[in-house]
Amino acid sequence: MSLIDEIHEQPQAIRKLLNSQGEAIATIAGQVRARGIEYIYLAARGTSKNAGRYAQYLIGAVNRIPIALAPPSLFSIYHLPPLLKNALVIGVSQSGRSPDIISVIEEARRQGVVSLAVTNNPVSPMADAAEFILDISCGPEVAVAATKTYTNSLAALALFSAELAENAEMKRALENVPAWMEEMLGREDEIAQQAASFHAMNHCVVLGRGYNYATVNEWSLKMKELSGVMAEPYSSADFLHGPIAMVKGDFPVLNVAPSCIAYPSLYELLGRLREERRAEIYSITDRDEVLQLSRAGQRLAQGIPEWLTPLIAIIPGQLFAYHLTRHKGLDPDNPSGLSKVTETH
Repeated sequence: MSLIDEIHEQPQAIRKLLNSQGEAIATIAGQVRARGIEYIYLAARGTSKNAGRYAQYLIGAVNRIPIALAPPSLFSIYHLPPLLKNALVIGVSQSGRSPDIISVIEEARRQGVVSLAVTNNPVSPMADAAEFILDISCGPEVAVAATKTYTNSLAALALFSAELAENAEMKRALENVPAWMEEMLGREDEIAQQAASFHAMNHCVVLGRGYNYATVNEWSLKMKELSGVMAEPYSSADFLHGPIAMVKGDFPVLNVAPSCIAYPSLYELLGRLREERRAEIYSITDRDEVLQLSRAGQRLAQGIPEWLTPLIAIIPGQLFAYHLTRHKGLDPDNPSGLSKVTETH
């Protein structure tokens, strides 16, 4: 199974998750709701941490529960874990085999708080350590770079949030995700041509805000993993606090800018980067005015709720990174120096 095959499997993987895990996720959400959770402590690395960034926005906004991203080294190296009273501790790991993430879940069990493993491997050590298991149900992911495990983690966390809020409208909206994904996957040839025009790129920034802060982190990670491009992710708000100084003449600026509450400030920033600093802009957006100031980009479908845009917007990001890698003469199925499972301590 190649990376491009797994990118194209994502709509099918989401359908499988929604059809097979809905009842189990509803049961977990009901038991968590009954336990009086006051906050969530989420441990993850790499792509899974980007899924955690999505959860910070989604569960914070929908369920009004604060989420802290855990520093796993406090558990695995320093052996000075914080007190977790009244927390739901979530570990997100596609393999369920990262020792430092497992150590966070094990400490949650020692302290007697609720723990949840979000994983593609429900018989993994992390799953064994957790009180509850949320199986993201992707099937085997063989490619080194994670794609379908990322989007299924987002969908699983979104369904968990919807069940926690007992929000039927959110659950209905999730059912539209595979079709929106398929529409974007149908543009692969166009995205490949656009990536070719950036083949000389060795560095860039990737900008977004809100829910899509997760997307820009994941897109930049795929760029680094596959193509070796030094892609730095920023919240568009943070970017104004100094990093904007690096953009001078033809500097590539990738961005995710859908219609959302934060859109006006992001559009203003992109306009400044184009007019004042002559940036080369590539956009993923549903807004005509953003595409007009961009060298190239991809249009998102109209009407996607903001909280679901990260599941769709990452598709052109994955395809862009994949085809950029090929245009650079590199093998996206054998990225340099990487292995499928990284077991950090």
